[in-house]
Amino acid sequence: MATILDSNYWNNRYRNAETGWDIGYASPPLTNYFDQLTDKNKRILIPGCGNAYEVAYLLEKGFQHITVIDIAPELTAVLAKKFAPHVGKELTIITGDFFEHQGVYDIIIEQTFFCALDPSLRSQYVDKMFSLLAPGGKLVGVLFNRAFEGGPPFGGSKEEYEQLFASTFSRRSMEPCYNSIPPRKDAELFIRMEK
Repeated sequence: MATILDSNYWNNRYRNAETGWDIGYASPPLTNYFDQLTDKNKRILIPGCGNAYEVAYLLEKGFQHITVIDIAPELTAVLAKKFAPHVGKELTIITGDFFEHQGVYDIIIEQTFFCALDPSLRSQYVDKMFSLLAPGGKLVGVLFNRAFEGGPPFGGSKEEYEQLFASTFSRRSMEPCYNSIPPRKDAELFIRMEK
C-alpha cells in the first residue's frame, strides 16, 4: 500500500526528527543565488519550506516580501513562533496544500520540495509553478540528480527533468551544482526556469 504524503505524515516526520534532508542551515547553492539579488522587494515563495533556514537568511539580507507554505501544521506553528517579529510584515506563513495556493511571485525557491512529492505529481508541480510566477518570474533552486530507494525523497535525472520542464518553460537552465555540501557533491542540479 502506498504511503499517503499528507499533513499527518509530514507532522510525524518533523515530530520524530525524521528529517534526513535537513542540513541545519540554508544550502550554499541557494545562499550564493540570494547574494546576487539586489532587489529586496522581489516577491519570494518557498513551498514545502520545512525548517525555513532560507527565510532566516533572506530576512538577514533585508528581503521584504517572503511567503512560505507547508502542509504540516505543527511545523508552521513552530515557524510562526521562531519568526514572530517578521510575521505579517516581511513574512507570510501559510499552512496548506501548495497545489491549492493562489498568488503571484517573482521568485519561487525549490529546496527539497520537488523530491518530497509523489512523482505522479511532477507535471502538476511544473504547471502550478508556472501559474504562480509573474511574467519574467523564475523558479530557482536545487533538484537531486540521483536515484533513491523508496521515498521520499524521490530522485530523478537531468534528462528526466529536462523533458518534464521543457513543455512549459522555454527559458531554462539546469547545471550540476559546483557548491553543494560534501554529502550531496555530484548529486544536485541547480535549476533556473523563467516564465
